Amino acid sequence: MKFHYLVNSSSKNGENQLNLTKPTTLQELWEDRKFLNTFFRYFVLSERAILVQVCRVWKECLYQPKYWRNALPVLSCRELRRCSDGSRRRIYRSWEKRGVDSLGLFELSDHDIGDLIYNWPLGKLRHLVVRWSNISNEGIKTLLTSFKSLRQLELVGCNDVTDDGLWSSLCPRIVSVTVADCIHVADHSVAAVLHLLPSLYEFNLQAYHVTDSGLAFFSHQRPAALTVLRLHSCWKLTDQGVENLVHSIPTLADLSLSGCCRITDNAIELVATNLRNLRSLDLSWCPKVTDIALQYLVQGLTFLEELILDRCSGITDTGISYISTMANLNALYLRWCPRVHDAGLRQLSRLRNLLILSLAGCQSLTEEGFASLVQLCHLEELELTNCPGTSPELLDYLHNQLPKCLIVN
Repeated sequence: MKFHYLVNSSSKNGENQLNLTKPTTLQELWEDRKFLNTFFRYFVLSERAILVQVCRVWKECLYQPKYWRNALPVLSCRELRRCSDGSRRRIYRSWEKRGVDSLGLFELSDHDIGDLIYNWPLGKLRHLVVRWSNISNEGIKTLLTSFKSLRQLELVGCNDVTDDGLWSSLCPRIVSVTVADCIHVADHSVAAVLHLLPSLYEFNLQAYHVTDSGLAFFSHQRPAALTVLRLHSCWKLTDQGVENLVHSIPTLADLSLSGCCRITDNAIELVATNLRNLRSLDLSWCPKVTDIALQYLVQGLTFLEELILDRCSGITDTGISYISTMANLNALYLRWCPRVHDAGLRQLSRLRNLLILSLAGCQSLTEEGFASLVQLCHLEELELTNCPGTSPELLDYLHNQLPKCLIVN
């Protein structure tokens, strides 16, 4: 069996030449580097991680950095401890050969750090994720001191790391920090991040013990480049905390107050008045936010492109009518909003730039309301999971009317 395919080939003087070694059998095709370089582009990272094990030729071809951009290998340190020194070294080196500069580690302990530093090239790690680990303050300090090229740090479920640990270990070169589910992290961790990281542009924080006083540190020390701030499930924050925050970061583009269940419409008014450059706002799981807050957003955030209102039980059709006037909005999430009905859904037809709409779990919507969505002709993604008002006939209708839209049901 013969195969014919086109490849781009050029001589040193730029003239196209014929490929004189075209494969003539199926076996030769599967070993042809030019064909494979095109073939592997159609697979996602997780699939390439499997294909690399097929044979030596595929491995050599796939070990090119272009196939592993943005890859985050995730390793269990408990399993690595069971491997021999040589096996661990081969695992680390295999990712090094692929040009990977990110690493995720589970169950990391201080005893594992020396082995990691010895085997991973110190100058090539830019993104480090440590999850559900018993690493101490001294351990995190050793890591950040050793990997001098590190720019992004994520600590999740590291319960031995405290405020003092962040003060002693954070380095000025870091530009993105995520801290979540670390039970000893509180207000002074916020102070450490803001004071020690002058080039910080992204700060993600999920901490039950952070209070309004923690956000007051923004008025004393704010990194000039900070554009992304996501506060998740900071249960102790109130409207006062939001007020402490908004006056200090007028250039913020992405803000999340998801799960900050004490904030009210007054806090949202402060956001709309002071953060006029916002492009994305997440107010999910904020039960005290009502339609009044959405009216403030319409008046103040004219550039808003993404709005997340999942589980906001205070939002009704009136609030949806306010949202429908936000001309720049291209992504709207209304998952599990119990008081949104067909009347509100029909208002959304005015959002001509809307590309993504999620209505998952909206129990009060019917086929009539869903059918009105066909007016959103530019829609690219529509989520309708757990919506009892849908039917096979409705889904067929939506597919026919919105042929370019991915409908998730």
